[in-house]
Amino acid sequence: MITKYGYDVVVVVLLLVLAGSLVSWFLIDARAFKYPLIGGLLLLLAFTLYFFRDPDRKSPAGENLVIAPADGKVIAIQEVREDEFLKSDAVQISIFMSPLNVHVNRFPISGTIGYFRHFPGEYLMAFDEKSSVRNERTQIGIERENVRVLFKQIAGFLARRIVADLKVGDRAVAGERFGMIKFGSRVDILLPRSTDIKVRPGQLTVAGETVLGELR
Repeated sequence: MITKYGYDVVVVVLLLVLAGSLVSWFLIDARAFKYPLIGGLLLLLAFTLYFFRDPDRKSPAGENLVIAPADGKVIAIQEVREDEFLKSDAVQISIFMSPLNVHVNRFPISGTIGYFRHFPGEYLMAFDEKSSVRNERTQIGIERENVRVLFKQIAGFLARRIVADLKVGDRAVAGERFGMIKFGSRVDILLPRSTDIKVRPGQLTVAGETVLGELR
């Protein structure tokens, strides 16, 4: 299944590939150029379809579980101070998304969107620790009862489009889709310090399925 967040890109690439293939087939006589060009265009289409894939996921049951919002690799787990939404010390888990990962993002917990803000910024490499506060990003806060969780969709060196079709007051359901980052980058999730962390640096995550921690 192709994600709805990629329909516009898929249509444009499909039209370009179709037009390029027709031009190559009818206007280029030299086989040494014709077939490699058509092959390259078909590879571009195949990569685009692969990038915007959106497989179904089954989230584990548990009201206090924190589910991974992104596919990728855990590159850091550290204590930070967050004064915008959490207004407290927190544990930050950073997940790097390569161009080969599924890029559809999912809610880590259920609750209400209590904070939503887009920050313009730089495009540092996603591995750079400073990218969390200096890169273009969208920050989303979910709250329920006395629990608050903040997560960030962070643009990187290649990623130039962040999609998050949300507003304050919307309902969030753990494991459900809400947006994506187009062409790589990183997602940070900031949790209360008391959270029982279940992952470690270097571990691979699956959005909507991997348990990052358990809220106490």
